[in-house]
Amino acid sequence: MSPTSSSRRYLAAGAIAATAALVAATVTAGTASAAPTGRDAAIAQARANVAHNASVFGFADGQDLLVKDVVLDADGTQHVRFDRTYLGLPVVGGDLVVHQDSRGRLKDSSRAAAHDAAVRTIVPKVPAQLTAGRALDAAPGVGNATSSPELVVWAADGTPRLAWRTTVEGTGDHGQPAGRIVVTDANTGEQIEAYDAEHQATGTGHSEYTGDITIDTTAQTGGFSLKDPTRGHITKDAHNVAAGSLNANSGTLFTDTDNVWGDGKKFSTDRATAAVDAHANTAWTYDYYKNTFNRSGIKNDGKGATVFVHVGTNWDNAQWSDSCFCMMTGDGDGVTDPEQVDLDTMGHEMTHGVTSATANLRYSGESGGLNESTSDIFGTMVEFYANNPVDKGDYLFSDQSTPPWLRRFDKPSLDGRSADCWTSKVGQLDVHNSSGVGNHWFYLASEGSGAKTINGVSYNSPTCNGSTVTGIGNQKIAKIWYRALTVYMTSTTNYKGARAASLSAAKDLYGATSTEYKAVAAAWSAVSVS
Repeated sequence: MSPTSSSRRYLAAGAIAATAALVAATVTAGTASAAPTGRDAAIAQARANVAHNASVFGFADGQDLLVKDVVLDADGTQHVRFDRTYLGLPVVGGDLVVHQDSRGRLKDSSRAAAHDAAVRTIVPKVPAQLTAGRALDAAPGVGNATSSPELVVWAADGTPRLAWRTTVEGTGDHGQPAGRIVVTDANTGEQIEAYDAEHQATGTGHSEYTGDITIDTTAQTGGFSLKDPTRGHITKDAHNVAAGSLNANSGTLFTDTDNVWGDGKKFSTDRATAAVDAHANTAWTYDYYKNTFNRSGIKNDGKGATVFVHVGTNWDNAQWSDSCFCMMTGDGDGVTDPEQVDLDTMGHEMTHGVTSATANLRYSGESGGLNESTSDIFGTMVEFYANNPVDKGDYLFSDQSTPPWLRRFDKPSLDGRSADCWTSKVGQLDVHNSSGVGNHWFYLASEGSGAKTINGVSYNSPTCNGSTVTGIGNQKIAKIWYRALTVYMTSTTNYKGARAASLSAAKDLYGATSTEYKAVAAAWSAVSVS
């Protein structure tokens, strides 16, 4: 149902000062011999390296650097990720990563599209109220919508210009959180781009998807609750409240007297059955990132998430929300698709949170396809990691809750929508379909081309250039992809940039002449990314 105009409103941006204070990074030069150690020292030296190499980074008066993430390698190499501002305004496409050795000496850098961030003025000609109204018109599928404009320097294409980045937030057809980001030129009112704000998809526990399993609970007066004491996440019943109405304090924590949960049936009337899968699969996802990459939780801060099951009515989807730091899962369509709590689906959605906390791949164009592909890749790897005998690892994404599968890796085009090979038009596809290029690359690099059977599933993966590719295993490729995501990719990385990032990661991990490096390159060529 289309929302009525009376249900939609805008929130005007804060007033802009007539004269903006000049905000410039203040750094102490320092020397490489200072041998910085630890996170704070790495950040300080990275700031100094940017200042000393201002022409390389496009760093000039009026700019400031905001620390987003730091990766410290075992050999002491440091990778410091910054967002950038200009006169206090966020620079879209201005993020960068400073790579430096253990002594703080600059080795290399990764930059998003922007080099220069300066604009003539930060006083817009188009008022906030006007752009807020236009953004509402550009998001007709969002009900009960609010529109919040923010003034930014938009430089995602490399050319900085003053723009309004307007977030439209509301609810979708089934009450799930829905939103749209609309970017307009603040001087002309021209729409620059628009893209989805939400990343959607789709004791003893008797689970729906993975048989009888052990889950971590917390003892309390009168019984037990679905609080994971190790990982910190909690699982709640949303009572079919629409997702757009939920926050971290909503819902009811699942409790039980005997610590035996669920009945193991699909389309179960026992509300704890979906909670068993959700609780266990959140734990598997946490453990995969922790034990494989030493990442403690979604934001690498050790904090657990809130997980909601039974969200909405016949909501055949699942969703991660950064705003409430929570996972939301629906009950399926009630006819063919059961609850959306299977292992790879939940790993997929929570990986959106990991991506947001690291490279923050823009959910638009090729970057959006890479965002979705990253979630498909690591959702699949969580499934392989769990090694559950009922839901075995495969390259069929969401095959349990969306039979026979929602997307597949060996030949993505079998769904009738996704791309097997890169072309110049891939970025025009829906991000769930342009992700096919990344998924196909991952399969070829992991398993190779041609026909083979893995865990009882038959695959036959072609190449776009007629080559024969030999895979090196998905654990190595996932390790390379994680490093590429967390160290080298930026918000505007496209497929060509992803190739470069993954080759840099392969070089770091295995060497430039290694079999692994060559396999990564061959697989990219095989999907027409060069």
